[in-house]
Amino acid sequence: MDARQLQALLMTADVGSFTRAAARLGVTQPTITNRIKALEQALDTILLERLPGGVRPTRSGQAVLPYAREIVRLSAEMEHAVTAPGEPRGRVAVGSLESLTNHRLLPLIEYLHVRYPGIEFSLHASDPWDSVSRVRSGQLDCAFLIGAALQHDDLEVGLLCPEPLALVTGCHPASTGAAGAEGTGPSFGTVLLCSDVDVSFCKLVASQAVAGATRHRRTLKLNSIEAAKHSAANGIGVALLPEVAVAREIAEGTLRRVDWEAPERTYTQAVWRRSKAPDPALEVVLAAARKVVRED
Repeated sequence: MDARQLQALLMTADVGSFTRAAARLGVTQPTITNRIKALEQALDTILLERLPGGVRPTRSGQAVLPYAREIVRLSAEMEHAVTAPGEPRGRVAVGSLESLTNHRLLPLIEYLHVRYPGIEFSLHASDPWDSVSRVRSGQLDCAFLIGAALQHDDLEVGLLCPEPLALVTGCHPASTGAAGAEGTGPSFGTVLLCSDVDVSFCKLVASQAVAGATRHRRTLKLNSIEAAKHSAANGIGVALLPEVAVAREIAEGTLRRVDWEAPERTYTQAVWRRSKAPDPALEVVLAAARKVVRED
């Protein structure tokens, strides 16, 4: 096997088509097919399942993909070390929550652009569980999340800073409901709004909000921070969000904090795959993230 075969496999698995993979890599479709066939023969297993609408990785293919990504990365890094040693280079794909991108990581993009032009940095919006899954599969090099400090058997975790959550609602009477005054918690008629937050916290808040009530409650999961804030401000329900994402609205009086305390401390944290081979470009990104978050 060689890196071109692995690259053909990775691209085909990512786009789900031999034809689209060929177009992305600038080769013919038969070239892609032959490279993957040669790889399957070398490993003595089928890596891609051929379907009427495209292809998808088999179980063996899923197992091979993370290793293939690492080998392709190391091959490119080795070539660069010979032809242009010194400055870190390479691609780093990062997953991030909307709140972290907007309130924590924008300086990171500028910092990397100015200081490390050899690093091709891309930021992808995704929810916490999707990010972790894509880091494990090798589709992302690392992800920035908000949550309790957890350990993963197969992943490295770095805590960047405390990131408290806030439960907020609108400030007009319609948003107060039966509970009434601030500090008494959301009313039983509340719909819980969640975004960028671990679902376990959402379920906990929902159970606290409806304790002792007989009416059915709903949990509304929104993927947009702005939609969650707007809905809460208009009396639709309470929103569980990172405090940094609602600090301005609380100060301006468009949202008010509900008296609620998270059961665990939560943090902005980075998650990446364990590897025996160093990745200088990823190490630069992680170090830069620590720097910009600390300075913020």
